[in-house]
Amino acid sequence: MSELMQDDAPGAEKDDELALDDWASALAEQNGNDAPATGAGVFQPLSKPAAPSTRNDIDMILDIPVNLTVELGRTKIAIRNLLQLAQGSVVELDGMAGEPMDVLVNGCLIAQGEVVVVNDKFGIRLTDIITPSERIRKLNR
Repeated sequence: MSELMQDDAPGAEKDDELALDDWASALAEQNGNDAPATGAGVFQPLSKPAAPSTRNDIDMILDIPVNLTVELGRTKIAIRNLLQLAQGSVVELDGMAGEPMDVLVNGCLIAQGEVVVVNDKFGIRLTDIITPSERIRKLNR
């Protein structure tokens, strides 16, 4: 059995050498061709900076919709109690009166604020913006 393996080993090495030779000849053929070998006509090298017009062009993302949520507080309630809710029922939340409310974009906390009333409509005045570094620090906790 070991003799068989020894006999197969030189053949396997020859197959590997032939495969490498095939790759080498294919690369040489590609480099000898008039077409660009690295796709330089299609892709720009990463070492070059992007054109100034595309680097500062934020217009591409301005129309992407996001969900903005203002959270007054949260609570857990049993289904039994949930089914008993009616008009005028009061649900106690964990947020305290006067405490800043969380402003979430797509579920991620970005700011805190306080309720304001403008022309009989509720709004929120932002009092604290969460910086990206603070958001990352909260994720790591």
